[in-house]
Amino acid sequence: MKTKSLSIMALISAITISCSTNGEKRGSGNPLLEEPTAKYGIIDYDRITPEHFSEAIELGMEEQKREVKDICENPEEPTFRNTIAALDQSGQLLSKSVLIFEDLTSSNSTPELEALQTKYSPALTAHNDGIYLNPQLFNRVKTVYDKHYKMGIEQPEAEKEILNHEEMSVLRKTYEAFAKRGAELGEKQKAQLRELNARISALQTKFSQNLLHETNNTYVTVDSKEELDGLPEANIQRAAEMARQQGQEGKYMFNMQRPSCNPVLQYCTNRELRHKVYDAYYNRGNQGNEWDNKAICAELVKLRLERAQLLGYKNCAEQILKYRMAENEENVYDLLNAVWGPAVEKANQELSDIRVEMKKDGLTCEPEGWDYMFYSSRAKAAKYAIDEEKIAEYFEINNVLKGIFYVAEKLHGLTFKEITGQVPTYSKETQTWEVYDRDKKLVAIFYNDYFPRDGKGAGAWMTDLRPQSYVQDSLGNEVRQIPITINVCNMTRPNAEGAALQSIDNVTTMFHEFGHAMHFMLHDVHYNATYDVESDYVELPSQLNEHWATEPEVLKVYAKHYKTGEVIPMDLVKKLDESSKYGQGFATVEYLAASLVDMDLHTLTEVPEDLDVIEFETRKLQERGIPRQILPRYRVTNFSHTMGGGYTAGYYSYLWSEVLDCDAFEAFKETGDIFNSDLALHYRKTCLEPGGIDSGLKMYINFRGRKPGIEALLRNRGLSTAACR
Repeated sequence: MKTKSLSIMALISAITISCSTNGEKRGSGNPLLEEPTAKYGIIDYDRITPEHFSEAIELGMEEQKREVKDICENPEEPTFRNTIAALDQSGQLLSKSVLIFEDLTSSNSTPELEALQTKYSPALTAHNDGIYLNPQLFNRVKTVYDKHYKMGIEQPEAEKEILNHEEMSVLRKTYEAFAKRGAELGEKQKAQLRELNARISALQTKFSQNLLHETNNTYVTVDSKEELDGLPEANIQRAAEMARQQGQEGKYMFNMQRPSCNPVLQYCTNRELRHKVYDAYYNRGNQGNEWDNKAICAELVKLRLERAQLLGYKNCAEQILKYRMAENEENVYDLLNAVWGPAVEKANQELSDIRVEMKKDGLTCEPEGWDYMFYSSRAKAAKYAIDEEKIAEYFEINNVLKGIFYVAEKLHGLTFKEITGQVPTYSKETQTWEVYDRDKKLVAIFYNDYFPRDGKGAGAWMTDLRPQSYVQDSLGNEVRQIPITINVCNMTRPNAEGAALQSIDNVTTMFHEFGHAMHFMLHDVHYNATYDVESDYVELPSQLNEHWATEPEVLKVYAKHYKTGEVIPMDLVKKLDESSKYGQGFATVEYLAASLVDMDLHTLTEVPEDLDVIEFETRKLQERGIPRQILPRYRVTNFSHTMGGGYTAGYYSYLWSEVLDCDAFEAFKETGDIFNSDLALHYRKTCLEPGGIDSGLKMYINFRGRKPGIEALLRNRGLSTAACR
C-alpha cells in the first residue's frame, strides 16, 4: 500500500505537496514554523507537541487562503504562471505540517493526536472546499485552460504562452481537479457538497480511529503454555511479554496485529484458540461495542453515492474511475471476474488437501475458516517437504534489507549510507539512510520503521516526509529538493537472541514497500500536480520490485542463516520456488472478495435505509460461489482501504497493477538478464521519473511498446488460464 496518509492529505494533495519553505522566519518555539536546523532540513520531532500542530495547521490554512486571494485578485490576465503555477505552489506550510501530522497519527498515534485528527479532518475538508468551490478562482483556471485546450485539442503555439509537456499536464490536471470536485455546480448544490464532504471526512476519521483501537486493544488471553502447542517459542515469548505489559503476568496475550495473531492461526494445534483468534481478527469493527463500524460504513456508502449523484455521476465508482487507468466499472469487473473463476477452482483444490490433513487428526467435519492457514501450511509442508519456521531462519530482517539495497543498486545504481542517530526521527526504532545515485549525488533520504507497537496502524505502507520537487537556492537557481521517504511496516520483532526472523510473506512486503519508496525517490517533476499517479498504477513499481525477492541470484546475496551465515541451500530455494504458488487459491479469492465487495458497495445507485454492510458482503459473495471457509481479506468494518478513504472503489488497483508488473518482469526475463541495465534505465525513464506527467497506460506502453495481457499474472499465481475463458 502506498500510503496511510490519504485520509487528510488527499484533501490538499491536488493543490500542493511541496514542503519547501521560502526562508521566512515565522517565529520561535514551534519547530513546524521555524527553519529546520538539522541535517537535510529534517524537522526536530522530539520538540513537536500537539499544540504545535494546531498552531501550524491554523496558520497554514490562513496563509493558503491569502495566497488564493492574491491569485483571484490579480488584475493581470490569467496565465499559467500567475494562476496555475501560483496555485500549485501555494500552501507550503499547511502541506508540510499535515504530512508530518499524518505520519505520526498513523505510525505513532496518541489520544491527543487522535483528538486533533477529529478536529482538523472536517476543518481541512472545508478548507479544501474553499479552494475548489471558489468561482473566481475557477474562472481564472478555466480561462487559462480554454486558451490552451479547445474541445480537447491543443491550440496553435502562436495563440498562447508556450508551455512544455509537463506544464500542459499540470494545466489539464488542475482544471480536472476543479471540475470533478464541483466547481461548476450552482451555489445551492455547492452548499450541499460542503456538508457532504465534511460529514464524509469526519466519518472516515472515526472509522480509522475505531479500527486502530480494535486492532491494538482487542486481545485473546491464554492461561497456560500448554494451550499454545505448536506455536514457535519466539511467538510464545512475545505473547508472554504482551501479557506482562498488560498486567497479566504468567499468561499469554495476542492482539490483532498480524505478527501477533497470524502465527496462532498458522501453527497452533489448539483449534478452539484458533477459532477465538480468527473471530476476533475478522470481526474488528463488528462487535457491537463503542468502536463498532457498521453504522459508519453504511452511512459512508450512502453519502458517497449522494455526493457522486450531486456531481452528475450515476454512482460513486463512476465518479472515481473516470480518472483512473481502469476508466469505468465494466473494465474493473471484467478483470476481477476473469481471475475469480480460476482462483475459486484453485481454492477448492486446496480445500481437498486440507480435508486430507484434517482426517489425519481424526477430524471428519468440514474445514472452517480457522482451519485454513493451519492445515494449508501442513499440506504445503507435506507436498514440498518445506518447514516455513526453518525458512525464516534465513530471512533475518537486516539481511533482507541488504537484499533490497542490492536489487536497487543492480537496477538503478543506488547506494545507501546509514545515518541512523545523526538526524531526527519520531521513533527510536527507525533507521535512516542516505541514498546516492550512480553519479554519487545524493538522491533521497530513506527511513524505515519496521516493528509493531501501540499507536501504530496495522499493515504496511510508504509515505513521504518530504516529496521530491524543485526549489530555488539562494542564488535563484532551480535545484532538486531531496525527497524523504519512509517505509512503515509491522514485521516480526526480534526473538530472545535478538534476531528478527521474517516469513517469506514479510520479506515480500519489505520489497514491495521499498518499491514504492524507490518510485518516489526517483521522481523528477517540477510541479505538485504531476507528483501523484493513478491509484491503479501506483502499485506497479512496488509489486514489480517483489519479483526480485526470491530470484536465486538475489537470495544468494541476502538469504543467510542468522546463526551460521550459511547461504540458503539451493535445494531449499528450489522448494521455495516449487511451493510459491501453493495457497494462491485462498490468497487470490480473499483478495478478490474484498475487491468485489468494495466495487459492489460503490456501484449501488440506491442505498437501502437499513443497509447492513456485513449482511450485504455475505450475500454478494455467496451469490458468486465463494467457498464458505474464505472471508474477504478485510471485512467491510475493518476495510481501511475503502472505508478509510484512500482506495474507495479502488482496492482492485493491486490486481490491475499486477497485470502490469507480471508483464513487466517478463520483459526483464526475456532479455536473459533480470538486471539488464539498458532495460532498467528504460523502465526508470519511462515509468518512475515522470511521476504523473503522463497517464499510467501511456507510461507503460512507452516502456513495453504495447498494452499488457493477463496471461503473465495467471502464470505467476499458478492459476489455470482455461478456467477464465
